[in-house]
Amino acid sequence: MKGQILVVDDEPDMLLLLERIITEDTDHKVETTTDPMEALERVKNGAYDLVITDLKMPKMDGIRLLESIKAQDPTLAVVVMTAFGTIETAVEATRKGAFDYISKPFRRERILVTIENVISFQSVTRENRALREALNKQDGFASLLGVTPVIRDIFSRIRQVAPTQGTVLITGPSGTGKELVAKALHAHSRQKDNRFVTINCTAIPENVLESELFGHVKGAFTGAWKDKRGLVEDAHGGTLFLDEIGDLSTILQTKILRLLQEGEYRPVGGNVTRKADIRFIAATNRILKQEIAKGRFREDLYYRLNVINFELPSLAERRGDIPLLSYHFLRKYAGINGKRITEIDPQAMQRLMTLDYPGNVRELENIIERGVIFCRTETLITEDLFLDRERSDELGTFPASLSQLPFKDAKDQMIAIFHRQYIDQLLRDNDGNVSRAAQKAGIQRQYLHRLMKEAGIQTDDYKDVPDDEILESGMD
Repeated sequence: MKGQILVVDDEPDMLLLLERIITEDTDHKVETTTDPMEALERVKNGAYDLVITDLKMPKMDGIRLLESIKAQDPTLAVVVMTAFGTIETAVEATRKGAFDYISKPFRRERILVTIENVISFQSVTRENRALREALNKQDGFASLLGVTPVIRDIFSRIRQVAPTQGTVLITGPSGTGKELVAKALHAHSRQKDNRFVTINCTAIPENVLESELFGHVKGAFTGAWKDKRGLVEDAHGGTLFLDEIGDLSTILQTKILRLLQEGEYRPVGGNVTRKADIRFIAATNRILKQEIAKGRFREDLYYRLNVINFELPSLAERRGDIPLLSYHFLRKYAGINGKRITEIDPQAMQRLMTLDYPGNVRELENIIERGVIFCRTETLITEDLFLDRERSDELGTFPASLSQLPFKDAKDQMIAIFHRQYIDQLLRDNDGNVSRAAQKAGIQRQYLHRLMKEAGIQTDDYKDVPDDEILESGMD
């Protein structure tokens, strides 16, 4: 970026020299003056990124000018130069806020590097300040943050949908903030003064989930020694958020459908039908149309839920929000851990911008939390994030025994391991259908059969395999 520089020196020849160096070798704009008092007036009325000042001047020395500039604008960078440099004056200038201290005569490269360092620092500082201001302004949707078009569109739709009674289905990968959207919808709804009740359909065993949802009467089952309210009753007049509804059993799907259609339910073991006045919001990371095709999700329930759909983007689809989210999590975890950490080093931010984030926003949050815990200064640096160790784990464990083999033999064994693991997951994804698996892999069906035979894989092992059954594969 182009910077605005003011040079102050009582020697006109030095001003000419510095002006020539800056204009010939950079795109920055430069102004000069021999009068420190005039320099103060210009700083007061102008917008500079850097002031370069001599130390020894008749009307006001460079240290006093430095103090006066910092009093007017603490963010303005000042570099002090002198031909009478001592360690004491360098320490004093630095202690009073000088960005750098340069001894005369100086090499051309020295002044140019210093200028570029200052302009780069000022650019990052301004960006960080803008991010903090954006964080302070974004209080309408709690922790749901973003400035990219895709997330701003979601904000706009939340404002439209929240005041209505429409049932909402929130879809998207894990870690994208589905519960935050649900909470934002409730917070801006007509039910906002009543309860927001969440039930995670995967966290509670199926035999307990019905009782948790609808409650039960005394004696309904062993251990039901008194009547118990369900979450549906707790949510009366408010919002019920059904998280991971794609994992709900078909039996409970039927009962949820009745609740949606009729607004009625019965506690477990009860004979009396009860009414429920509830705003329904559901979320899932599954592709429900695929679940319907496999007979795992009721089509009529899907259409009851999918009145209004919010499809949340992955973090990779909204990379422009990473800096804002990073500073939000920095502020959050610095506060939780009692640390004064206010900045993220530009190299660390650049690294954060290039990651893949299979865990989406939740993964970014975990990375920043870890960084805050290991950070020892006021600035988060790349080393604090321990990214290299995390990424190396994703490569898997290299069998130590292979390093004892000749290269060709080790390579053949690693290829065999890859074939088995790849084909295993491929057949799982396609329910053992070899033709479909081959098409997805982009290879001939006959070639896939040959690879399966070499790996000792049978298609019968993959017919209707439950999603939570994990086949261990690899070397014996």
